[in-house]
Amino acid sequence: MHRPFRRIILGSVFFVLTVVIAVYGYVLAGWSLLDAVYMVVITIFGVGYGEVQPLDSAKLRIFTILVIVAGVLSVAYIVGGFLQLVTEGELRRVFKNKRMIQEIENLSGHVIVCGYGRMGQMLSHKLWQEKQVFVVLDNDSERIALAQESGYLVYQGNATDESTLEAAGIARAKALSTVLPEDASNVFITLTAREMNPQLIILARGKLPSTEKKLRLAGANHVVLPVAIGAIRMAHLITHPTAVDFLSQTDKGASLNELLGELDIQLNELPITASSPLVGGTIGDIEVRGRGTFITVALRRATGEVLIHPGRETHLAIDDSVILMGHQGDMPKFAQGQTHKQGLRYRGARVR
Repeated sequence: MHRPFRRIILGSVFFVLTVVIAVYGYVLAGWSLLDAVYMVVITIFGVGYGEVQPLDSAKLRIFTILVIVAGVLSVAYIVGGFLQLVTEGELRRVFKNKRMIQEIENLSGHVIVCGYGRMGQMLSHKLWQEKQVFVVLDNDSERIALAQESGYLVYQGNATDESTLEAAGIARAKALSTVLPEDASNVFITLTAREMNPQLIILARGKLPSTEKKLRLAGANHVVLPVAIGAIRMAHLITHPTAVDFLSQTDKGASLNELLGELDIQLNELPITASSPLVGGTIGDIEVRGRGTFITVALRRATGEVLIHPGRETHLAIDDSVILMGHQGDMPKFAQGQTHKQGLRYRGARVR
């Protein structure tokens, strides 16, 4: 809780206790309840209308002095909290957070990013560039403030807590990415998220290679091992430097798919929906319909398994996705109507 709010709450509690004790004290002195309340009000707020009844004893006068001191201090403490609240812009932040929470409640088909460290910041920036709606979850107020400065939707809380994931709209989200530095936290978040939304696509970061199996058992669809990816790329730079340079020598750091686009070749995804005539068919059926204008690169099963260069006899099922590569202008009409507008990007995907 922010300090100004803490001051206001503590001051209010102390003020209420002062009023209750003061009223009770005057009642014990033989005053009526109404006279006691009236005396407390004019004493604390310094109205100065005079005593309701004469203060004829030293004990009653000392008690009244204590009531004045306690009442003035508590009121001053509360006012100080309000002034600090206004000067630090807390009210503005409160209203902004309230609007942000309302926005999150209205989201659907969004992505939840758990953790706003270095990897979370890079991931969020990329999602923002791709105009993908997402929510950043983090327990650190400084990182949350940093994400807010970038204009992202944020929610401060522990991503391992079900209430936090629920507040981020996990029931309506399409994907969740957990990129915390601790493998144990990523496993726990994956397990919790999978239980709360069985249809959710979960992408998890793993620090140790041994964590990949645990993350997949917990329900992760994809596991990214940054250390392994970096090591593989360094090995490629050593063993195949010319090929790697060729794939990365564009002026603006374009992706492989953009480089292929310059050669009039594009990767496209053909989803096999429930209404598709390809359900129950084979890879060979697609190639026959394409009349040799493209090649089948891979087949991604609904379970997440990826088959590289599947055989012609491989059968297709609902929710499978076929990865095709060919000249953009020669893609068959049935594929053009079902492919994604944006090219595919594969980084660190596990294939079998």
